[in-house]
Amino acid sequence: MIRFGIVGTNTITEKFLKGAFLDPRFSLSAVYSRQEERARAFAARYGAPHVFTSLHAMAASPHVDAVYIASPNALHAPQSVLFMRRGKHVLCEKAFASNAREVREMIDCARTHGVLLMEAMKPTLQPNFRVVCENLPRIGKIRRYFSSYCSYSSRYDHLKAGIVENAFKPELSNGALMDIGVYCIFPMVVLFGTPRQVIASSYPLYTGVDGQGAAIFRYDDMDGLISYAKTAPSSLPTEILGEEGSILIERIGLMQSVKLIPRNGTPEDLTIPPIEGDMYFEVKEFIDLLERGERESKVNSHRNSLLVMELMDEIRRQIGLVYPADTLTCVEEPAEVG
Repeated sequence: MIRFGIVGTNTITEKFLKGAFLDPRFSLSAVYSRQEERARAFAARYGAPHVFTSLHAMAASPHVDAVYIASPNALHAPQSVLFMRRGKHVLCEKAFASNAREVREMIDCARTHGVLLMEAMKPTLQPNFRVVCENLPRIGKIRRYFSSYCSYSSRYDHLKAGIVENAFKPELSNGALMDIGVYCIFPMVVLFGTPRQVIASSYPLYTGVDGQGAAIFRYDDMDGLISYAKTAPSSLPTEILGEEGSILIERIGLMQSVKLIPRNGTPEDLTIPPIEGDMYFEVKEFIDLLERGERESKVNSHRNSLLVMELMDEIRRQIGLVYPADTLTCVEEPAEVG
């Protein structure tokens, strides 16, 4: 059993636990929240025996082997570093950090202390992503990757009414790119590696973060195009175009279905039916790595997480989006916030 502590008692944590409990090797040992009443209620609901209102106390606890971090983006790096310095393995939500400098420091810390560090990027660990990888040669030379993730945020109406929630706060390193644009970029990087040029545009909101955006990634003999938004919905799929056909992926954030459409032939449904609690697959990957004594995923690798963040840094540079975390010189351990 791997005894997990969780940082963040929010909706994404509840989805995480729904999947995590499908793995018999997962044990929920501890819950952290700044508010003790909230932490105790959450722990009682999910059967966690230990409650913490101090990150430092949880990091020092002998009852915790690993942590799942689901706090706001700006806290990912300092909280990850805090736990890794105490010998805890870290599964950290996307976006992995605020910027590439923080990611490099997280990776250095993981290697120094010999712990596992992995970004909880769900799509690339789904069975349907493996299906995409296995069938990519069937569509011939790849010419284009197109991915769309546009969703009308439930918090956008509040923003228009003058109520600013965490999803639109630059001090928390949030916005459309970090929240959902990353889902379009990460699979592209895993499949095709490093582009040689990025061209980006965006629509800023009055808080300073981006509400929507688009980017072109130029490779030697193909291109990647992405479109993302928290201000308007879209039903467009992700499509990988090859000279001999294409692969369609419904809902890139979920890898909901996969279809192969040959240039000359009959379309094939390649979908592996999704499961309830599909965050199970990132938990399985994480625990599998621990059991094998490995300290890095081959899919959600340190290199891929760093490259994705470098690309998002370049997009933010082009669109003029700066976070307070960008002005810091190094990752510092957090005070009791989160």
